[in-house]
Amino acid sequence: MTILDAIILGIIQGITEFLPISSTGHLTIAGKFMGLIKTDNPEEWTAIIAIIQLGTLCSILIYFAKDIYHIVVDFFRDNLLARKGFKEQSLNSRLGWLIIIGTIPVVIIGLGFKDVIEGALTKNLWVIASSLIVLAIILFVAEKTAKFNKKLEDVGVWDAIVVGISQAFALIPGSSRSGTTITGGLFMGLEREAAARFSFLLSIPAILGSGLLELKKGFSIFTGDHFTTVAIATVVSGISGYMAIDFLLKYLRKNTTNLFIVYRIAAGLFILALLFGKVITP
Repeated sequence: MTILDAIILGIIQGITEFLPISSTGHLTIAGKFMGLIKTDNPEEWTAIIAIIQLGTLCSILIYFAKDIYHIVVDFFRDNLLARKGFKEQSLNSRLGWLIIIGTIPVVIIGLGFKDVIEGALTKNLWVIASSLIVLAIILFVAEKTAKFNKKLEDVGVWDAIVVGISQAFALIPGSSRSGTTITGGLFMGLEREAAARFSFLLSIPAILGSGLLELKKGFSIFTGDHFTTVAIATVVSGISGYMAIDFLLKYLRKNTTNLFIVYRIAAGLFILALLFGKVITP
């Protein structure tokens, strides 16, 4: 992987991680065109993606630094010092619990299907194209049926469970973590911006966990120049990721997700056309 490859992958990862259009799908098709995905060692590509995601994790931590600080402080204060009941706790403390609860499904499913996730099936473009289109249709249904009557402070335990289960579906390549969680939030009645904000906060433990698990493997896989290019891609993904977060939150205050629905369907059909035309291999 060259430095130019690394910069391109970093930009793709940063932008697509937070927009509901699937980072894995875009990275995989880019990796196919660049010749970076080895069919005899698909685990290496999984490791590359997971490590680059640490850059986008940094962008979340920086963008939501103030929110995260208050969530951690209030959580420890209300649960270790004051020992308040859940309903009596502050919004930030409750968000801490909701993030924990919402993370459980992806942890269970992620560990249970670890071999499948790291295997060749998750790099299969037929799967990615299908997921892009199917989730677009589901997101369209969510847009049409959502009540948009809940703000972030109205999110409850059941909402966190549903959005958490939705996040687990993001393990299917082409689904998109932000796409599945925002969709789950809309089905539960959240306003678009609130759904996106909770989606980003909920993604922190999942991205951190997958990134750290693969980082150890990455040290044994990547050496010398290869390690340097992956590091460059990670830094670039952090910068572009920060910009993507800011864009999406501002965009969803006044706009629907229809733009992303149309894009997902177009991207899915484009990949299918390439596959049927045998321009690329699955």
